[in-house]
Formats: sequence, C-alpha cells, structure tokens
Amino acid sequence: MWRNILGRASLRKVKFLSDSSSSGTHYPVNRVRGILSSVNLSGVRNGLSINPVNEMGGLSSFRHGQCYVFEGYATAAQAIDSTDPEDESSGSDEVNELITEMEKETERIRKKARLAAIPPKRVIAGMGAQKFYMLKQRQVKMETEEWERAARECREILADMCEQKLAPNLPYMKSLFLGWFEPVRNAIQDDLDTFKIKKGKIPYAPFMEQLPADKMAVITMHKMMGLLMTNAEGVGIVKLVNAATQIGEAVEQEVRINSFLQKKNKKNATDKTINTEAENVSEEIVAKETEKARKQVTVLMEKNKLRQVKALVRKHDSFKPWGQEAQVKVGARLIQLLMENAYIQPPAEQFDDGPPDIRPAFKQNFRTVTLENTKTSRRYGCIECDPLVLKGLDKSVSRIVDYARHMVIPYLPMLIPPQNWTGYDQGAHFFLPSYVMRTHGAKQQRTVMKRTPKEQLEPVYEALDTLGNTKWKINKKVLSLVDRIWANGGRIGGLVDREDVPIPEEPEREDQEKFKNWRWESKKAIKQNNERHSQRCDIELKLEVARKMKDEEGFYYPHNVDFRGRAYPIHPYLNHLGSDLCRGILEFCEGKPLGKSGLRWLKIHIANLYAGGVDKLAYEDRIAFTESHLEDIFDSSDRPLEGKRWWLNAEDPFQCLAACINLSEALRSPFPEAAISHIPIHQDGSCNGLQHYAALGRDKLGADAVNLVTGEKPADVYTEIAARVLKIMQQDAEEDPETFPNATYAKLMLDQVDRKLVKQTVMTSVYGVTYSGARDQIKKRLKERGTFEDDSLTFHASCYAAKITLKALEEMFEAARAIKSWFGDCAKIIASENNAVCWTTPLGLPVVQPYRKPGRHLVKTTLQVLTLSRETDKVMARRQMTAFAPNFIHSLDGSHMMMTAVACNRAGLSFAGVHDSFWTHACDVDVMNTILREKFVELYEKPILENLLESFQKSFPDISFPPLPERGDFDLRKVLESTYFFN
Repeated sequence: MWRNILGRASLRKVKFLSDSSSSGTHYPVNRVRGILSSVNLSGVRNGLSINPVNEMGGLSSFRHGQCYVFEGYATAAQAIDSTDPEDESSGSDEVNELITEMEKETERIRKKARLAAIPPKRVIAGMGAQKFYMLKQRQVKMETEEWERAARECREILADMCEQKLAPNLPYMKSLFLGWFEPVRNAIQDDLDTFKIKKGKIPYAPFMEQLPADKMAVITMHKMMGLLMTNAEGVGIVKLVNAATQIGEAVEQEVRINSFLQKKNKKNATDKTINTEAENVSEEIVAKETEKARKQVTVLMEKNKLRQVKALVRKHDSFKPWGQEAQVKVGARLIQLLMENAYIQPPAEQFDDGPPDIRPAFKQNFRTVTLENTKTSRRYGCIECDPLVLKGLDKSVSRIVDYARHMVIPYLPMLIPPQNWTGYDQGAHFFLPSYVMRTHGAKQQRTVMKRTPKEQLEPVYEALDTLGNTKWKINKKVLSLVDRIWANGGRIGGLVDREDVPIPEEPEREDQEKFKNWRWESKKAIKQNNERHSQRCDIELKLEVARKMKDEEGFYYPHNVDFRGRAYPIHPYLNHLGSDLCRGILEFCEGKPLGKSGLRWLKIHIANLYAGGVDKLAYEDRIAFTESHLEDIFDSSDRPLEGKRWWLNAEDPFQCLAACINLSEALRSPFPEAAISHIPIHQDGSCNGLQHYAALGRDKLGADAVNLVTGEKPADVYTEIAARVLKIMQQDAEEDPETFPNATYAKLMLDQVDRKLVKQTVMTSVYGVTYSGARDQIKKRLKERGTFEDDSLTFHASCYAAKITLKALEEMFEAARAIKSWFGDCAKIIASENNAVCWTTPLGLPVVQPYRKPGRHLVKTTLQVLTLSRETDKVMARRQMTAFAPNFIHSLDGSHMMMTAVACNRAGLSFAGVHDSFWTHACDVDVMNTILREKFVELYEKPILENLLESFQKSFPDISFPPLPERGDFDLRKVLESTYFFN
C-alpha cells in the first residue's frame, strides 16, 4: 500500500511551496512528515528496510521495483520545487488525497499491530480457558457436594417450616425425607455422642465418627429408598446384606472425599493452638481451617493446578479402605436407626375417632429361598417398606417424577472431558472413586492390574480416553416428546404403562376352584405391577438425568472396562449403551454437514432402525425404502403424535424419530448436503462373535456366512441356520415314528422353523450356550406363539429342535467348533490344577477369570448376623472351562473396538462404541468403515492363538496342552473389500 501511494506521488508533478511561503503551505509537508514518522515500515521486496522519513526529517527516496522515485534530485523537496507552474492549482488537492490515503493506511497498520499484540485466546478441550475452568469448578462441586447439598436442603426447609415460611405442601418424596430427617439425624448424633463415652467398645464407632450425622442420615434415606424402588428382587423389598453393604459403601465414599480436608484441618488447627492438646481444639478453629482448605483447593482448581491438588490430597490423606465387614456393620446400624425413627401414617380420611395409625416406614423380615437345582434352602433377612410408601409413590405420575427428582445421583455425566487414565484408580473423575477395571471383588485380577506396567496398558488407556472424550448433548426435540408421552401415561414407543394392572376381586371361598384361580391371577397381577413399578422408576431416573443435562452445551461419559476388556460408560442410567429411549435422547454435541455421502447414510440408518427385515436388504434397497416413505418421515417429524405415527412402527422408535427429524430438516433446506447432523450413525457387526471365530480359524464357509467376504446383499446367518434346520427336520419327518420317535416332533415343528426360532440360540452359541440353554430358548419362543397346549409336548419338541439347531451350527461353523473345543480343553486342564484361566488381550490388558468358589464369612451386626460372600482360593473348575471361550472372544471384540476408536480419533472422527456396534457422524461413515476393516485385519494378522498357547505354556510349564486346531486358508484381506462386514 505504501509503495502504491508513494509511487503515485512520484508520477505526478506536485509542487509544494518553499519554506519561505505562507504558513498554509507548511501544513501538507509537516503533516506528511508527521504521518510517516509515526509508522515504522519494513520492506518486503528485495529484503530492503524502508523508512519513508530520513534522519533529517525529510522524505527519503524510495525504491519502487527496480526504479527510484524522485530520481535525479538530492531531496524530495527539490523534486517538489521542480514541478511546473501549471500544476500548482491541483497540487493541494492531490496532496490532501494522498494524505487521506496515508492516514487510512497508518490506522490500518496500527490496528493490525494492536491485534498482533493481543495474546491468542487459550483453548482447552475445544473451549475457552475461562469457560473450561468455570465448568471444572461445577464438575468438582457435582462430585463432592451432592450429599452435602441434600443435607443442607433438609436443614433449610426444616428451619423455614419452624419459622412458618414454608407451607407444608411439599412433594411426596421430599415430605417423607423431611419427616424422617430430623429424628434419624438426632438418633445418629446420639450414637456419635455415645461413642465418646464408650471409646473402643463399639466396633463400628471409629468409622461412623468420620462423618456428620446429617450427612449419614441423608445417605441412609436416599440409598434405602433407591434400593427399594429399583431392586431386582421386587419393589419394596431388599436383602439386608445388600442394603447394608451399599449404604456402608456410600458412607465410606463420602468419608474418602472429605478425609484429606479433615486431616489437614486437624494439623493446622493444632499448629494454631500451641499450648493446647489436639483433642481440645475448638470447633471454631476447625471450621475456619476447613473453609481455608476448601478455598485452597478451589484456588488451585481455578488455576488448573490439578497436580498440586492431587499432591495436597496425597499429603494429607491417610485414608485406609474400610473393607466389607466394616461397611456392613456401619450400614446395618444406620438401617436400624432408620427403622427405629422413620414413621408413616395413613391419610387423615382413613382415621377413625381414635388416634392416628402411625407405624414404622420400614421393617425387618425374613425369607426362605430354595437354591437352584438343589433341595437346600436358606433363610435371609430383608428390609421391607410399608405399603403406604409404595402406594404414595404410585398414586400419580408426579409422585414417580418426584421420587427420581429427589434422589441423589453422584455419578452424573461430566461437564468437561474426563481425566486421562494413568493407573488402576487414577483417571476419569476428579474426586469420585474411579477404577479402570470393574473387578467386583476379584482379588487376583485387581492385583494383576495394579502390577502391570503402565506402558503395557497405554493402548487401553488411550482407547478409554478417546471414548470418554466424545462429547454428547441432549436431543431436546425427542426429550420433549418423550416427556409428553410419559406425562400422558406412557404405553407407546416401548414405554411402560403408568397405570397398574387391576387386581381381581376376591371371590367367595366356598368355590375352591374360583378361589384358586383368583390367587393365581392376583399373584400374576401383583408381580406384573411390581415389574411395572421398577420399570417406571428406571425410566424416570433416565429422564431425570436427561432433564438435568438438557441445558448443558455438552457432556462426557468416562469409560472403564470389565475384566474381559469390554468398555462401558461409568454413569449407570442415561448412556448410549442403554435402551432405544436413551439412544434416541442422546446425540453428538458436534454437528457436521451431511455431504452427499452423509445424506445417503442417514437414509440407510433410518431403514436400519425401522428393521423388520428392511435392515437385511442391500444398501440401495434400504435407500429406496426410505425414499418411498418420505411422506411418512415428514409427517413423523412434523406431527409425531398427532399424525400417522409411522415412526412408532420402527423396531427402535425413538432413534428412528430423531433420524426422521434430521432427514426432514435436511431435505427441506436449500442445500440438503450442507445440513448439519448430530445423529450417530451405527455400523453393526454381523453376528460378530462368529465373525471373530471365522477369522481365528480362517474358515471360508463361516466367513461367507457372516459377511467377511463381499456380496450383493448381506448374508443372514440366522436365515441360513433356519434353512439347514428345516432341511434336517424334513428328512427326519419322513422316518417311521415307530423306529424313529423324533419323526413325530419333526412333523410338528416343520411349520415353526424360521429365523426368529433359532436366532437367540445362534447368537448365544458364541457364548457357550449349552443344550439345556438352547432348549429353554426355543421352548420360550414356542410358548410365545402358543404352538402347543400340552406342556409336555412343548418340552419334547424343544429338546428335539435344540439338538438339530446345534447340529446345524456345528456343520456350518466347523472351525469355530474346533476352536471352542480347544479353548475348553485348555481351560479344563488349567482349572483341574486349581488355577484360574489367565491371558493378555492384543492390547496388553491382563485378564483373570474371576470364577472361584464362594466362602461364607459371618459378621455380627446390630440387626442380625449377616453372611458375607468371600472369594476363596478354590476355583470353580466347570465355570472356568465353560466361560473361557465366550470371554476370550469378548476380549477380542473389545480390542477391535478400542483399536478402531483410537484410529478414528487420530483421523479426526467422533466415535462411540457399543461392543460390536460402531458409531460416527453420517459424513464420516465411509472413513470409519475403512478404518474398522483395516483394524480387524490388523488384529487377526497377529498370531493370536499361538500367543495364547505360548502364554499358557509359560505360565504353567508343567502342564501339557493340546496342539492348536487346524485352520483353513481364508484370505483375511478380503475383509477390506466386504461391503456388509459391518453394516
């Protein structure tokens, strides 16, 4: 720009008046000098430094290209003085024009300099640093203050009620908690006061003393109600040992979070009271030190000094795990205090003239259970809540909503990316206990994990970090619709009915047959109502999490693995491993333009979700299906409940609705391919366990059946097996029933053989399904169809069908059968020496099968003697053998998913995985498909079985193992070209 301006000035003969002229003629020269002297310019041509003002204050000569402007004059002033007289009239305007341009250019350069001086905005996890630290503060509060918040809320409401600031018109669940809170808290406080007098005489005292009474009261109430509402054993009842353990664990967890602060408080308080013994430190000083310690942590967190925070925790935290015995004793005592102090009374209209019927809200009972496949029975203690508690919760929709809304959920999705995993218990959450593996008390597995070098586990850590860094958000349109359906009673889209099944009225006892039928029908209705109640609570917990997170810009799910190496989100309720409801509500936070490829995959995705056989068609036929239903898709998007409700016919209705909305928005936009999509598109394996077996055995026949090779349309292994089963049965049906009894069952089953009949057995064959398991699966299908009225006939037909199905499987997957047999033989030999089967996954994760004979450990609590299950040194030999094959295959599919996740992340793709179902944006499906095929081939090009045998021989040198089974010559590279390998 400067070169252009000065170049123009050199081409015009503009005459400035000399210094002796009038003052007005000095202005342009002085102004030009002022402008130019305020700017330092550096030349870009020929590497020359350009300064338009010389040392004497005059204009220096400029090099313009290869020519000098003002050439032939000693100074610029001489050049100006040499201009012709006729040009003087226009000189002033020309100079002013140049000056204006110079001023503009000067301002532009100054602005650019100011912008350059501003440091670049710091970005953390894809957001500004200030926003990140604000969210981190909220995350830490979520992890550390949930129980404190609940206790504080109870205290504040009680205080307001005492001052008559609050009407007693509280939600049902909150009113229950408030009614119980004060007496339970006071009872716990009495215990704490007693501990001071009877020091050392009460075994659970040292543990209960570590937490304030109000927090323990809140934890006990919330955990007990949560267990009673969602317990698998039945609504309103929970085993005492389970309840005591979980309440004890929750108390220990809260103690652990606060322990380092309390240790620091005591130390600092002692320092401030030099002349006083530690036990005489005033509560005021301790409170001040508590606040100081909290502020210290907060300041460090604001400055992102996480290492310093952890160092502070380690320095002051001498917390030692309690152990299950201590947990149970603490939990049992808290349950006892809850039972003694929590009461409930019927509504006022139920009262007679006498006093109100106030009774305990919880009571202890005993039940007897007969152990499976034995005549042995055991008696166990349980806690039951009064029927009025359940009746109150079931009375209306709002009561169930109220229940979920007032439950404390500590492990919510995270507001910022989880911490990277660096050790067994180092990663994910900031303060909530997080473990990289779910060991469920398996000591050997836990020990092996802790001893494994970090470098060996890096691939697993990286994969879990990748899965945890995927950012999600709530699909508000779908959530809003779900809330509408749920508020109106459920019943559609797979949601449970909000109303109970009516209990039939009791007939007269004189008619024994009617009375017997009534008892049977009543029992069935009560069981169904209990199941419905449990499902309602589960759905409401999911929806409550969604409501909490719906206004967040995004959130994250930290992941860990089970003992086999399969990855799972740590948060238990609303996650992408859940039901269609969960998956329909969730979507990727980041949106990407569909592009031509993405638009195609979105149409395929709708067909896959609709299912009903459409998902087994070739891709072009699936696209044609979607395009033929565009009117239905638009109607579903615009009027999901008022319209034709086409989306409700889908196998996964809420996911289908989310995809319909996205496709409708795209097709109605001016540029559909530019439309933004947040929908995760799924690519699922084809009977994935058998795909892994076919690759292990290089089995051509098996590979063809499960889409390891390309085809015009996807192969359907379930249909193939059904066809084989039907062919065998047709042959058997022609036999003479006198000499071949199964001929009768074959004739009866000919009309029943289809894909659905054999699907579950084929699926579970990978997981070691037994003959009896296959029989029960087929019997269940036949009963659903009402095929035979005679139970005995159903049983025998199921036995026959199970044998034929397993036979057909062995014929089609001979290599898989040989490998499974080899797995079983090796495991049998290892377990016979009282050893657990161990191996290392291709990603370096050590696996130890946890199946050991349980031992019994008796613990005396304040309620009763409880029996705790303890792991013994003796392995369960049969379980070690039968579980090895499916567990090993699971460890391989987990490795494949993790390898794909890391590779997709490095390629810039968002990724989520559900075992053998891989998800990404529509526009990135083609890239992910290439990656997942490459990683599958990479996985199986390794000598997996050879490495396994070598590890067995190294671990058990005195055992002689059978040789590896023979394998086929299937070319793994064909997987790279297989269109429907994952589809």
